[in-house]
Amino acid sequence: MGRTLSVLTSTAALAAVLTAVAVSGPAAPASAEDNNDGRTKNVIYLLGDGMGRTHVTAGRERFYGANGKLVMETLPAQGYVSTYAVEKKSGQPGQADFRPNLVTDSASSATAWASGVKTYNAALGVDAKGTVVPTMMELAKQAGYRTGNVSTAEITDATPAGQMSHALARGCQGPVYSAAACQDTTVTGAALPTGDVRVTPIADQIARNGTADVIFGGGLSRFDSTDETALKEQGYAVLGSVSSQIPATRTDLNSATGEKVFGLFNKGNLTIEKTKQDNPAAPQAQEPSLPEMTKKAIELLDNKKKDSSGNGFYLQIEGALIDKRSHANDAAQTLEEIKAFDDSVAAALDFAKKDGNTLVIVTADHECAGFNIIEKGSFTNAEAAAPPANVDAANTANNSATSRPGGNVKDPARSTGIINGAGAGDPRNFAPATFRTPDDSAEVKDGSKEASLWLTYLSGNHTGADVPIYAYGSGSEQLQGSVDNTDLFDIVGNSLRVLR
Repeated sequence: MGRTLSVLTSTAALAAVLTAVAVSGPAAPASAEDNNDGRTKNVIYLLGDGMGRTHVTAGRERFYGANGKLVMETLPAQGYVSTYAVEKKSGQPGQADFRPNLVTDSASSATAWASGVKTYNAALGVDAKGTVVPTMMELAKQAGYRTGNVSTAEITDATPAGQMSHALARGCQGPVYSAAACQDTTVTGAALPTGDVRVTPIADQIARNGTADVIFGGGLSRFDSTDETALKEQGYAVLGSVSSQIPATRTDLNSATGEKVFGLFNKGNLTIEKTKQDNPAAPQAQEPSLPEMTKKAIELLDNKKKDSSGNGFYLQIEGALIDKRSHANDAAQTLEEIKAFDDSVAAALDFAKKDGNTLVIVTADHECAGFNIIEKGSFTNAEAAAPPANVDAANTANNSATSRPGGNVKDPARSTGIINGAGAGDPRNFAPATFRTPDDSAEVKDGSKEASLWLTYLSGNHTGADVPIYAYGSGSEQLQGSVDNTDLFDIVGNSLRVLR
């Protein structure tokens, strides 16, 4: 199926969403101008995709040592976020037809914090029964805030798309798509007509609804010449060329000006930091880093000197490749993405401290791959000939009902050496990866048995673990302790005064 050109225009699409929500959804927007009384004027929401507690610990130990801290760990409010999703056609928590799905994907999690409802995996901007719900970025935009969306993934990917689109299926990105990729009759009961926002490709929606004023990321190949025309008609400065599929560069980013800027720096996801470090002369080195995009987005959105109304901005920033490299079980690449994300937190925090009216929230959508730190010189269950023996020689009552014999020794067929060392080329190798830290002596190298940080993975998929959250600024005290991901919608919305 080709692209639909009858997608709702910017004003009509947003009005339709907000009108629908006024009848059946959680909130209607207030005006920032009418109620901006010196509290929070800006919210910067930073999302380390797939970043669990151990990702943070490993990043700290790798770059700052056992007694150091990542920047995010210095934020005064700290807690944890529950992340579960629900099954299709499920009700919300507390309702009779509530059916939880304990492991979320990025789409349902993005919908939870962006729209305040639990939904099914793969859904964006709709609840579990397919009803359109407004996003925080839409509400902020309508209330007069400037808005921005930055990601190291394709900008049509789940996390950024969760603020700027409504889709039954996250794979409905464009430019060429099939009905099967966009429709979900198990939710709606029947195929939706062409032009319904929920089956309109995400790229079409982003290019036409004007939800974000500043858009930086990857995914150029998801957009075509009709999208470039639509963007320019709305006043966007388009960096690079969508029509010619020429990605923007760091130079384009640095020189960008204007109220509305659209810049995609790769046809797909942005290049991982480790590859750019290892290949400084490669074309991909011209891509900006996440901290560079963060600083530029803040510069473009901060309008205290441009707008006498005093309205602020709402900016979402995603370090997407923490998740994607965790799926791949590549610890070396994951660590560099954690560092780049934390450097973006530093940029946001620096602005917030100078500004005095900015709430900074740092969290994750879910944990990915069961990332873990094991004892130096030890090995994982995945390397073993058999699981640990289920016996307790000192007290047989401590055995569980079914005992199993010994065998907790390394199997040479499953462990041929440290994964980022001599055993890297063996596809059967389940060994950990090892890294030196600032606490190690100078001669210790990554990939050696002498390195002190030993990292491994449980799987190549998401887990249901709670994820960390850190916050700074007015309202951050609400994030001290444990919250659910849907609570973030209310916390951000109340901080920006866009919920009644």
